[in-house]
Amino acid sequence: MILSCHELSKSFNEELLFSHCSFHIEDQEKAAIIGSNGCGKTTLVRMILGKESPDDGTVTFAKDKTIGYLAQHQEDMDLERTIYEELLTTKAHIIRMEETLRELEAKMHTVTDEDALKEIMERYENLTHAFKLENGFTYKSEIAGVLNGLGFSEEEFDKPVSALSGGQKTRVALGKILLMNPDIIFLDEPTNHLDMDSIRWLENYLIHYKGAVVLISHDRYFLNKIVGKIIKIDNHKTTVFMGSYTDYSEKKRLLRNSLMHAYLNQQREIRHQEEVIAKLKSFNREKSIRRAESREKALAKVEVLEKPVEDVRQMNFTLTPSKISGNDVLSVENLEKAYDGNILFQELNMEIKRGEHVAIIGRNGTGKTTILKIINDLVTPENGVIRLGTNVEIGYYDQEHHVLHPEKTIFEEISDDYPYLTGTQIRNTMAAFLFTGDDVFKKIESLSGGERGRVSLAKLMLSTANFLILDEPTNHLDIASKEILEQALNNYEGTVLYVSHDRYFINRTAHRILDLEGKKLVSYLGNYDYYLEKHGDIYASDGLSKTPGADIKKDAGEGKLNWQEQKEVKARRRKLESDLLKTETQISDIEEKLLKLDEEMAQEEVATDVARLTKLSKERDALSEDLEKLYELWESLSEEKESQAGE
Repeated sequence: MILSCHELSKSFNEELLFSHCSFHIEDQEKAAIIGSNGCGKTTLVRMILGKESPDDGTVTFAKDKTIGYLAQHQEDMDLERTIYEELLTTKAHIIRMEETLRELEAKMHTVTDEDALKEIMERYENLTHAFKLENGFTYKSEIAGVLNGLGFSEEEFDKPVSALSGGQKTRVALGKILLMNPDIIFLDEPTNHLDMDSIRWLENYLIHYKGAVVLISHDRYFLNKIVGKIIKIDNHKTTVFMGSYTDYSEKKRLLRNSLMHAYLNQQREIRHQEEVIAKLKSFNREKSIRRAESREKALAKVEVLEKPVEDVRQMNFTLTPSKISGNDVLSVENLEKAYDGNILFQELNMEIKRGEHVAIIGRNGTGKTTILKIINDLVTPENGVIRLGTNVEIGYYDQEHHVLHPEKTIFEEISDDYPYLTGTQIRNTMAAFLFTGDDVFKKIESLSGGERGRVSLAKLMLSTANFLILDEPTNHLDIASKEILEQALNNYEGTVLYVSHDRYFINRTAHRILDLEGKKLVSYLGNYDYYLEKHGDIYASDGLSKTPGADIKKDAGEGKLNWQEQKEVKARRRKLESDLLKTETQISDIEEKLLKLDEEMAQEEVATDVARLTKLSKERDALSEDLEKLYELWESLSEEKESQAGE
């Protein structure tokens, strides 16, 4: 066991976050802390790390264990360094070892004293072994691999940290933590600033990570891939579930059903006892009154069960557009957009039919949001034609929530836009989006990003629109809010087009996926799992990258071309892996020869034979030179493999 938390409790301003929280983390275990926004997930992790003090309880780490922590906001960085230099700081001890090895090699050629040379050789041998154990020969390619995996191109390696956005700094911080290789890593929303390819790379990295990992994340697909334990904070208490997120979801449903069954049975029994007591008292006889009082005393001792929290997945929230659109909702032909001379996309085509739920996916910076803004007439394209169908009314959800008024309360925000709704209807609508009681009188300016998102979505769902266009609708939403939105969209009778990197959400709501790659859209008829099956997962066990797509409507000839391209990709990958294996074997052989040479040169009869020692030294220098070239070749092949994976 690497971590034990026992009876932790915490309150802020007399408001209880959680109490008597207990769980443990085993060596190499992957666990997630989940719960609604504001329940105390980040506070719990900060308490574990000693950055916050608990009101009660203890935290115990196993002795001599190293810890890594990725917070949501990064401050501890040298703004003068480049991205690569910042990650290079994690390998300072290896760099020092490398410098010492070079110094020892130089001394070997100059020292003539036998004992001194022997001492240098022994130190060199021990240090070389330690250097090898620390992956000293591959640390540069390891850094490059992590940076590529997290979405940085080689051209960005020399970019100064001071020029990075908040999201980019978070990615750099994540890279540093992974390269430090601590015994236990705490990651707070690590996928927030990653595109899909980077998230999948991180999934693969963490799945094979030899240390323990504790995640805070609302990305259910990500959690499903990695964790085997769920720690749920709910109603100020923690419950531990073993298994994946899907296992947890099913167990939670069964547990809630069980709790609800017990609650309803107890309520039925309480009502029965109250009726019996009332009846006995109505007899107005001494004996019956004593019996009634006895029952009252027994009833007063009963520990009343709390009613389980409403399960959002069972909420009945149906969205019906005021009018039905024509069958052809949207047609886009030859769309082109460029910024500062750089083409985002060109000859881009798509058609959306009534009732479809279509998700646009792709890497960061490819222009997904720009497509939505062009359709909504917020951005002007260089070229292209956009046609809306008959009776199409658009409802647009943007990430910045421009549709909200900061000075208004939630209730006013809804009632002013929809004056025909009664107070009860407004409250019922907001309750479906987790705003209950006095929450509806909070001002918009006081709300968190996730809360504003829920208000914007509620307004959108109440609109008369029959074509919803959503830009990252699940950003900042907790899991309960996402489930509400999923249910609402799945019950929606209109048409939906959205941009999202939330794969679980896409899996639950998309009928079709448009992948923006190579400045074109490629269509996949199905959800995200189907997309992965057809597209190919570059981080799956077979190691194959995706096959390039051509256009939405593929004819038979294009299908054959893709199959041929896939064969070529496989062949290139096999050759590259073969070359890597061959290079690694050659490196191993030379290292073995060098080891034997070092042993031979350390022998007394050789050390005193200047001619023989000189000959062996020259042989060693030649082998070292060959080895250096092989290291460079290995790095080059490794980078090529990473590049292929990125493509």
